[in-house]
Amino acid sequence: MSAYWIWWIAAAALVAAELLTGTFYLLVVGIALAFGGAAAWFDASVPLQWLIAAALGVIGTVMLQRWKRDLVLRTPAQQGLDIGQMVQVQSWGPDGTARVAYRGSTWDAELAATGVPQAKTMYIAAMRGSVLILSDRRPDAPQQL
Repeated sequence: MSAYWIWWIAAAALVAAELLTGTFYLLVVGIALAFGGAAAWFDASVPLQWLIAAALGVIGTVMLQRWKRDLVLRTPAQQGLDIGQMVQVQSWGPDGTARVAYRGSTWDAELAATGVPQAKTMYIAAMRGSVLILSDRRPDAPQQL
């Protein structure tokens, strides 16, 4: 079997494995191995085949890592779907905390500010972890604390 077939079989195996992972890293390395196979097809020396595959693998991996990082930075933060929803307060504590009935469960809640009046019906102004931050009026712009 020719050397280029070994390179291409290895590349195909990595691309097939990539279909199971979805990370794109195996795809990049598989493409690098395919270029190593192309170098073997053109009768390049074995060290040159390895150099081409290794260099393209490293360059491709670095480029993929930068692309993923930039994609995360460009993607806007998800707005909470709970922000602005009306809730029913079951009970108020002396320190301004509350137990709230929302989405079929009981949640801990706090007032958004000290001057907010405690009422039976409130609105979710923000969320801090699993604690709802309540306001007496529906918020205009959703926020995460």
